[in-house]
Amino acid sequence: MTGAAATSFPVFAGAADNGQDPLIVSVHDVAPPTRGKSERIITELGKRGVGVCSLLVVPDYHQTGTSMADREFVQWLRDLEAAGHEIVIHGYFHERPSGEDETLRAKLVTRGYTSGEGEFYDLDYDEALRRINRARDDFTAAGLKPRGFIAPAWLLSPEAERAAADAEMEYTTRLTSVRDLRTGQSFSARSLVYSVRSSWRRAASLAWNGALAGLLSDSPLIRLGLHPPDLDHAAVWSQITRLVNQLAEKRRPTTYRDWIAENRLSSAAER
Repeated sequence: MTGAAATSFPVFAGAADNGQDPLIVSVHDVAPPTRGKSERIITELGKRGVGVCSLLVVPDYHQTGTSMADREFVQWLRDLEAAGHEIVIHGYFHERPSGEDETLRAKLVTRGYTSGEGEFYDLDYDEALRRINRARDDFTAAGLKPRGFIAPAWLLSPEAERAAADAEMEYTTRLTSVRDLRTGQSFSARSLVYSVRSSWRRAASLAWNGALAGLLSDSPLIRLGLHPPDLDHAAVWSQITRLVNQLAEKRRPTTYRDWIAENRLSSAAER
């Protein structure tokens, strides 16, 4: 997708502006092994007024098999996309092998912040481009229309970001921002997200997100990132559902794809 087409892809009907500030809920790590929990999350969100989400699909989750080879999974994604949900390329393997010569910073980020899943944290340009192109081509061949690329744990090296742009991805996101790869604009928008790997992380996530939700209440865009294991912890899921109920009452659920398109249309109208 190049030229005019790259800056004017359609806004889906579900994202029509009703005067409310937007809410983007993203479901991460969608793949055949996580389909059951991902489907439950999407269903629960729908019951609470969030009818569209950005679904971050892993092409080959932890090298368990190519997602696009699972026909039932692909049909499920196609049905969701037809209903207004967005399919996003989420890394490729969603894992990063540890190296013996890693710096302390790299160890803290890729093993502490995320448990060996920062696949694109320091990936070089050529390998990043190869993986993103392969994922895009596989998704497209399966009848899907991926517009964005989001790295696992939002860890994206500058070289990998350049590769995503050259692979004709429309946008990417990090923990604290959304970046339009066509226009080069970055938008400040911190995501609410939970870490559930240990009891202390769950406790910290509950306290942090409870406070952060209040601080972000007047933000132009609120983002909420959910992961399949969130369902396994009652206190975490209870807080998530309360937040979703509150946010969906006051905000307009949309997707990254449609939000980027709306911003481009607004910018064009102002020129």
